[in-house]
Amino acid sequence: MTKLLEKKLKPLKMDYESYYPTPDAAVLLALYGQVQQPQLILTQRATHLNSHAGEVSFPGGKWEPADTGPGDTALRETEEEIALPRRQVALLGELPDHFSKKGLRVKPIVGWVDELPDLIPSPDELDAVFSVPLEFFLADQRIRTDIYSSQGVTYWSPAWQFEQYEIWGLTARILVDLLNDVFDANLGRLNPAPERLRV
Repeated sequence: MTKLLEKKLKPLKMDYESYYPTPDAAVLLALYGQVQQPQLILTQRATHLNSHAGEVSFPGGKWEPADTGPGDTALRETEEEIALPRRQVALLGELPDHFSKKGLRVKPIVGWVDELPDLIPSPDELDAVFSVPLEFFLADQRIRTDIYSSQGVTYWSPAWQFEQYEIWGLTARILVDLLNDVFDANLGRLNPAPERLRV
């Protein structure tokens, strides 16, 4: 699995000076489990937060001056948010940048976890941490298709319901890149009119 990921992902640049434009934030798409049935770690943001309260997201956050590169940012934030030690994550590559609703340039980083410890959500930032089998997304069990406009570009993206968690928005758009680019899915492009408009 790690060989497949490394082959299909863009190589990870190790320092921020190698990027132009420079990402404002980084998130970690942490995969683990059986090679043929990998799982993806997701989080639910705390309901008391002022921004994106209660939404599903990848662990990650904004760049800080001490961070050497997006991979470092993603690992630091992940350890802070869900207590996943950075030494247990093998970074394999990156996906294209995405923009948040507030205009932050977000760099998605893909990693593999060989031995998953007990994950503990930080109560200051999260209400939950959970995992979803990638097969759930590859089977395209979407509940709707949303249309988005960002940086002058309009595009489609699926939204999923997994147990009590709704997975949509920036998280879904990044996930579509992982599924399409690495696992040869064909999601989020050729669907009927969406039920919601997100701008």
